[in-house]
Amino acid sequence: MTKILVVEDDKFLREMIVRKLDKEGYETVQAVEGKEGLKKMREEKPDLVLLDLIMPGVGGFEVLEKSKEDDELKEIPIVILSNLGQKSEVERGLDLGAEDFLIKAHFTPKEIITKIKETLD
Repeated sequence: MTKILVVEDDKFLREMIVRKLDKEGYETVQAVEGKEGLKKMREEKPDLVLLDLIMPGVGGFEVLEKSKEDDELKEIPIVILSNLGQKSEVERGLDLGAEDFLIKAHFTPKEIITKIKETLD
């Protein structure tokens, strides 16, 4: 079963995405902030990470950087899901190794699932 780690501090959004992923048959793991996200990446070895950028403590850009520098984690695809949408932020995320950058306001949960499927294929 495909395992997806959702790193998102917004409880409502995180639970909504997890419910949608569960319905689609994915195994889900959750983290509320970046430090926990990195720990769960090591423990759970997810097939994909859905990563928010603005979180308390360790933010998404830092998670992305640390995971791509780590031989154990660097192959795990990461899709950013954020409210940040400036061109410079999108470019920074992609330059740091994200597979895709989704702006929360522009994507429905169904479209997020479609992007996850495209990334995993």
